[in-house]
Amino acid sequence: MFNEVYDVIVVGAGHAGSEAAAAAANMGSKTLLVTMNLQNIAQMSCNPAMGGIAKGQIVREIDALGGYSGIVSDTSAIQFKMLNKSKGPAMWSPRVQSDRMRFAEDWRLMLEQTPNLDFYQEMVSGLLIKGNKVVGVKTSLGVEIKSKTVVLTNGTFLNGLIHIGDKNFGGGRAGEKAATGITEQLVDLGFDSGRMKTGTPPRVDGRSLDYSKMVEQPGDAKPEKFSYLDVTKPLKKQRSCFMTYTSPEVHDLLREGFDRSPMFNGRIKSLGPRYCPSIEDKINRFADKDRHQLFIEPEGWNTVEVYVNGFSTSLPEDVQFKALRSVAGFENVKFFRPGYAIEYDYFPPTQLKHTLETKLVDGLYFAGQINGTTGYEEAASQGLMAGINASLKVQERDPFTLKRDEAYIGVLIDDLITKGTEEPYRMFTSRAEYRTLLRQDNADLRLTPKGYELGLASKKRLERMEQKHEEAEKFVQFFADTSVKPEEANPVLESKGSALVKQSDKMFKIFSRPNITIDDVRKFAAVEQYIQDNNLDDEVIEQAEIQVKYSGYIAKEKNNADKLSRLEYVKIPENFDYSQIKSMSFEAREKLKKIQPTTVSQASRISGVSPNDISVLLVYMGR
Repeated sequence: MFNEVYDVIVVGAGHAGSEAAAAAANMGSKTLLVTMNLQNIAQMSCNPAMGGIAKGQIVREIDALGGYSGIVSDTSAIQFKMLNKSKGPAMWSPRVQSDRMRFAEDWRLMLEQTPNLDFYQEMVSGLLIKGNKVVGVKTSLGVEIKSKTVVLTNGTFLNGLIHIGDKNFGGGRAGEKAATGITEQLVDLGFDSGRMKTGTPPRVDGRSLDYSKMVEQPGDAKPEKFSYLDVTKPLKKQRSCFMTYTSPEVHDLLREGFDRSPMFNGRIKSLGPRYCPSIEDKINRFADKDRHQLFIEPEGWNTVEVYVNGFSTSLPEDVQFKALRSVAGFENVKFFRPGYAIEYDYFPPTQLKHTLETKLVDGLYFAGQINGTTGYEEAASQGLMAGINASLKVQERDPFTLKRDEAYIGVLIDDLITKGTEEPYRMFTSRAEYRTLLRQDNADLRLTPKGYELGLASKKRLERMEQKHEEAEKFVQFFADTSVKPEEANPVLESKGSALVKQSDKMFKIFSRPNITIDDVRKFAAVEQYIQDNNLDDEVIEQAEIQVKYSGYIAKEKNNADKLSRLEYVKIPENFDYSQIKSMSFEAREKLKKIQPTTVSQASRISGVSPNDISVLLVYMGR
């Protein structure tokens, strides 16, 4: 049946698996995507949205490298919002509400049109291992499929256990069975495993809601999009979300079910996501708050199904229903399905290299929730990186990694393999020390040349990026070279309460003022004329504005990154014996021995390793 040997087998077709399969296949590797149900490729298991704070930056980075998530997010979007627009551009984060069914369909159709990619529906129950190298997978029907590398993206399916009140049953997602066999084999091979928990809210019938009692949350008046390619277009029409609140009465009704809650009666023993807690956890931890926000999100253009964001719960169904009926606008609510919690196996990611290849088994890669992350975007980015590196390994090319000053993806993976995680890891802008460099607007400038070198980003994508870069640089130079007279500048400055000028001044200097925007300087005739003459699009104009207004911050952060990156080039030999460095603290030796960092810079980021320990290490290495 499977006589050929695949270059890459990807197990699981969620967000991580779909990006991994697309990347490997597009790089020329013969790839097989194996999943338990081909109808559920790239399923949005939780909220119908992509992007958000820091997550939007990740989607743009995936797109810049040549992945599919940005394109699919655009083609299936029903609303677009640029979050944090009132703050500096380092904080701007794109987010879309998605049509859940269209999202999965578009992903499947894009994968089916990808050369070098085969599909197979079956449960993978084990790996084929020869020595310390993976050579394929084995399915629950006993079918053996050979391959040179394997990428595991099992999501919440490994020994998944679903909890609703005092009931629990095996499952990887509502209506789907759990995957068994892989955890046990990996533990036998010497891997450490753990358990994590996540949850999801009830889905309800939108026809039963009274939106007049809620606050409307429309999309942006001038929506943008995720993909840097022009194959997708910004939305012309959008669907609104709505906001409502819980109340003391709702909280009291929920508390009545606490004795039947698996979170409080000991049935759930693992940790859930700190920054996306269940409603019962919020009430318990923030007892002083008498209300919490709920965001009412439509699941698509035409469906009446609605997602109740903020009401994630594992309480009994009758408690969920009774409490939700006390929320403003939900007095007559009808359930499509209740919320639930799910526990699943994961493998602490300190067992991985920066490429996401496991240290124990050659050619085996982990991506997504198996590494302890939460979120579609975090999973998709890991899948992309694992698919890239599995393909590079087969092609005997150098591995591909991203540093912390190059991408949020680099921060994510470095955090995981250096620090590990004991609770579901979620990306935030605050995790990135170089966030002024890692903006959503410049992901293509940072990463598309790398994607092109890999053979993942197309020539068209590279040329588009180069054109944007060149046009933005010329526009910035125009501001630096062009003066504006007081009679033209002062009316604009006066309207913004900014100090007037007494003589002609360079536009760059005026534009650099904190309260002066691109809309203000476009009132200068020469600026508008330049934009018209050069046919500049909004992306180029925005890029030039950021370069002018934040040039000082960007230069300072780049300088800091350059200083700290010198330690990235100080390599630590493989299997370095830390036990011989007696002047280093015992904790540092233990941590370094366990994680086996590849550079001194990575070693310095391990918790428990002090600056003094790093100094000792450098001395010992003759630096």
